[in-house]
Amino acid sequence: MFILHHILPPLQQEFSSTKLGRLRGRWFSHVILACIIPFTSSMSSNLLRSLTHLFGVDVNHRRFYAFMGSNKLPWHNLWPTLWRMIPEPETDGRLLLALDDFTNPKVGKNVFGCSHIFDHAAKANQSTYPWAQCITSIGLLKRIKGRWACIPLAQRFYLPNKEIVAQRENMTGKGTLPVFHTKLEQAVDMISMLAGHFSGVSVLTVCDSWFGNYGLFSPARAAIGDTFHLLSRLRANIVLYAMPTERVPGQRGRNKKYGQRLGSTTDLASVLRDQAASLCVFLYGKSREVTASSNVVMLGTLRCPVRVVFVYRRSSWVALFTTDLSLSVEQIIEFYGARWKIDSSRRRHTRS
Repeated sequence: MFILHHILPPLQQEFSSTKLGRLRGRWFSHVILACIIPFTSSMSSNLLRSLTHLFGVDVNHRRFYAFMGSNKLPWHNLWPTLWRMIPEPETDGRLLLALDDFTNPKVGKNVFGCSHIFDHAAKANQSTYPWAQCITSIGLLKRIKGRWACIPLAQRFYLPNKEIVAQRENMTGKGTLPVFHTKLEQAVDMISMLAGHFSGVSVLTVCDSWFGNYGLFSPARAAIGDTFHLLSRLRANIVLYAMPTERVPGQRGRNKKYGQRLGSTTDLASVLRDQAASLCVFLYGKSREVTASSNVVMLGTLRCPVRVVFVYRRSSWVALFTTDLSLSVEQIIEFYGARWKIDSSRRRHTRS
């Protein structure tokens, strides 16, 4: 807990010097402490109990809930302050980022950013379109004391365009309607900010197949350069190609971009199953034996060479790909397995 003495004061200084700003800074620090202390879950009501009973803070209920749903916190200053406090952010010489989006169900009808969002992960007893906030988040994957952890680095509220056009009151930011941005545009903007802050470091973004496409890869490469790489899951129906053959003397026309068509991901998984080897990979907290095979192919959806890794189970398989050809098969499997830490890192605050 002593490290909090070095973290919380710089965060409080990022709030304005007004009376309301100083009050928000104190509440912000106390809420962080309430989340860390294993007193109860991080629902807003339980955080309020922690503030009043554990810390003895006199908090008005209405103002506290308004603070928890406020869109006026200086996140543009708070996040860079946190980034500067990370002592060793690199993993194997690269910045390892986890990218995902999630829904944050709410009850109040005037909570900022809330709308009826489609939840593809809804269970049978849950609403498919809950009243919730949709948030695009990025975290830093880092092994801490022998286990993978995800440190939150940035997040953005995804505001549906139809709600902005309808001029909903809970979509306004400081009295003005925001400009619509897709989740991919938000992700590129956050990754670009992180790449600019940690300059000179290669950036490897680990994400699911929804984000791992040309819509993220192309603008991120244009903004960051060749130091940006993707690691994601490959869809079963994606067509793969062999690497193009070298140009022969006297050949007419331009160089070929793609080699021979290898078929879909499913076809290549069947072909490479016989070449699979047993590997020892640090996965989900311990060393595990996995059966995998890999190959370097051309991916038409990204228009560049990628390394594809097939992880085989008894009757199924999982296909992963990365644009960073320097990664080993063990690193690709381990890094993608660590991606799930972004889910566990947000469980404590998705209900707050």
